[in-house]
Amino acid sequence: MAGLEDGNHTLITEFLLVGFETLPELQITLFVVLFVIYLATIAGNLLLILTVWTDRHLHTPMYFFLSNLSFLETGYVSNIIPRLLVSLVTGDKTISLMGCFLQLFVFSFLGATECFLLTGMSYDRYLAICDPLHYASLMSSRSSFLLAFASWSLGFVAPSFTVIMASQLPFCGPREINHFFCDLTAVLKLPCTDTSLIEIAALLSSSSIAMIPFVLTITSYVYVILSILRIPSTTGREKAFSTCSSHLIVVSTFYGALIIVYVVPSGNKSLDFNKVFSLLYTVVTPMLNPIVYSLRNKEVKDALSRSIGKMWPSLKM
Repeated sequence: MAGLEDGNHTLITEFLLVGFETLPELQITLFVVLFVIYLATIAGNLLLILTVWTDRHLHTPMYFFLSNLSFLETGYVSNIIPRLLVSLVTGDKTISLMGCFLQLFVFSFLGATECFLLTGMSYDRYLAICDPLHYASLMSSRSSFLLAFASWSLGFVAPSFTVIMASQLPFCGPREINHFFCDLTAVLKLPCTDTSLIEIAALLSSSSIAMIPFVLTITSYVYVILSILRIPSTTGREKAFSTCSSHLIVVSTFYGALIIVYVVPSGNKSLDFNKVFSLLYTVVTPMLNPIVYSLRNKEVKDALSRSIGKMWPSLKM
């Protein structure tokens, strides 16, 4: 066991990420699936960012937030999936103490930032549909930049206290983390000291980070849906709803898994149960975002068509 002597205890200097070792017959299949998903996620999100930033028709607050979200998702999967892929191929499940808490912080930082960004996007749609006359003045380039900056800043600060507290705990017992990445819930099962205080702090922090933006997002969409239902023409209702449906799909998938894993009391939930739902917001949602926003958004499809037409005229639709 890798560790350092500290009095009567041996302090752990590295952990073992158990991952999906309970399914040994599926290791290769899991590697192939995750590798394909990872490549598709990176390619899809980078293409969406490139499309937004190179097409002047998409230089609006809505697509500015979307490009931020795609950039975030690229970092999100890159923080977790490559390490998991290496583990599946080589069988090496070790991760250093510092590496573990770095992964934990980046994961918490980007997860919190996504909550705030999704709230900013819902506010943008609220203004666009419920208060269109003041939209341009209220959601100016400066306002959208400040909202995005606030999301990234709050995302960085919000989980810092809990992660720093956890990193100061003594780890001198078992070193197996029953997860495929350094998740706080799994890590807090390992310290050789009482963790009740930090568990309460983590629950309050994760609940606030998830629930407050979630409530604000849902509130925005209640007003949006009510406004859409008051539009007299069917065409107008369909056009208005099409600009929000993509975001609603992403919000539902992301928050559904997040709340089940981190907010609902653990009770009889197993960590294997948490792993399955963790795959939704660490792997599936980042892959779905560019697909959902591209396939369900005419402006993005038109921009992609123009970009493809410039690069390969013979393929122009």
